[in-house]
Amino acid sequence: MQKTAVLYDAGQAVLSTFDPDEVLQRILAIARDYFHLQNAAILLLDEDSQQLCVRSQIGWDEGQDQIQLGLGEGLTGAAALKKQPIYAPDVRKDSRYVCAAKSTRSELALPLMVRDEVVGVLDCQSTRLDHFDKETIDLLILFSTQASMALQNARLYTLERQRARQLEAINAIAQQSTAVLDLGELLGKVCVLIQQAFQVPHVSLFLREESELVLRAHHGTLTPRIPEGGRFPADREPWSHILSTSGTLIEKDLATKPECMRFFVESASRMSIPLVSFGQILGVLALESANRNAFRENELQCLESVADICATSIQNAHYVERVKQLAYLDGLTGIFNRRFFELRILEEIERSRRYGAGMAVIMADIDQFKRLNDEFGHLLGDEVLRQVSSLFHQQLRKIDVVCRYGGEEFGIVLTQTNASHAVSVAEKLRRMVEHWQFPGVPQTVTISAGVAAFPDHGTTRDELVRAADNGLYAAKQAGRNRIALATLVRGTSASN
Repeated sequence: MQKTAVLYDAGQAVLSTFDPDEVLQRILAIARDYFHLQNAAILLLDEDSQQLCVRSQIGWDEGQDQIQLGLGEGLTGAAALKKQPIYAPDVRKDSRYVCAAKSTRSELALPLMVRDEVVGVLDCQSTRLDHFDKETIDLLILFSTQASMALQNARLYTLERQRARQLEAINAIAQQSTAVLDLGELLGKVCVLIQQAFQVPHVSLFLREESELVLRAHHGTLTPRIPEGGRFPADREPWSHILSTSGTLIEKDLATKPECMRFFVESASRMSIPLVSFGQILGVLALESANRNAFRENELQCLESVADICATSIQNAHYVERVKQLAYLDGLTGIFNRRFFELRILEEIERSRRYGAGMAVIMADIDQFKRLNDEFGHLLGDEVLRQVSSLFHQQLRKIDVVCRYGGEEFGIVLTQTNASHAVSVAEKLRRMVEHWQFPGVPQTVTISAGVAAFPDHGTTRDELVRAADNGLYAAKQAGRNRIALATLVRGTSASN
């Protein structure tokens, strides 16, 4: 009767709380105080790795709590595999014994079961030989059943609380992201919200641009290997798998991957979720952790819901951005206008200051355009402007910007480049125009251009444009149909 009362008290103690850590502590405290065990531990089964991992212990030797045992390994692994108690009255005579405390002489491993499924093992160890008699073993088996129920209740309670927090987070992300229509601001805010709500070390957003994925925003505690704006071919891993299947990819151990596939220094595992809107993949939401195997399948549903919200918000922001761009387009040529040119220079100067990626400006002008207009008419002159604009647009990279600066003058912003490369680009454009056959124009059309690079020829918008303009003037003075690099500037001001 006394032992039944002890069991009742023990059951009440472990079932009276839903906090997982407190449940573990109470189970071990009862093992120590009620059953007089010097060494005891609870090992829980990791569903993915099928390893028994120590969650809490008392009396074990230092460092032994890092032990991980497979099913069938050690007395605890044997108990989990066979789904029944395993007893070694003298551990020195049992080959399955794995030493956790040198003082242990006898060990009893009790599987913790929920609906015939093993969730862990209660490992009881004593400093006495054959410490566990049949009555004690029967009581501990009953207690292990109560402990299993307590652990399951705590797990379900934790999952419900986690789900409630995640639903609140999803609602907050939906509300805030739909209220932000500027794409740059939206991407940064989404990364912060997801990182905080789901408590992951780092969140990144990669957007798809033609055949590349571009890192457009990230937030967290990991150290980036690549700058914001870094570009990756979409036909390489891990992107090719995600984009071809439209499915989430969980990489449990990034240590096995090449360095070029690890975007943050400390990254050990990653979950990548495609951003899909109306059947179109807009990009990838990537969650990173410094721990291996940090992301589980049971987290997918909530995170994929977040990814869907992000995709819709990004699509909306794209639409708004396109509408805004109409105000930045030149009506005649269809390329960007001077207003957009001046905005992009400011953005690229700031990017170059932050990341040292470099940028350059080309100011180009159609030679003797007034004479062409006077001789062949304004309609043909307009067509020449359109065709030159089209040639420039076709020959430049997607990340570069060509604008009609005014009249027959064009402004070009080259990103992530230096002066020598910018001169090569300008020369390529000059040759292209010179050899182009303009319908209805029986004479050669040529351009002159000036080139200026940050920071060699200026550190502000006005300085760079002025330097490139001076180069353009020098090219005109030297006989037209040529390229001139701006003169180096010393001691330029960093203020705009």
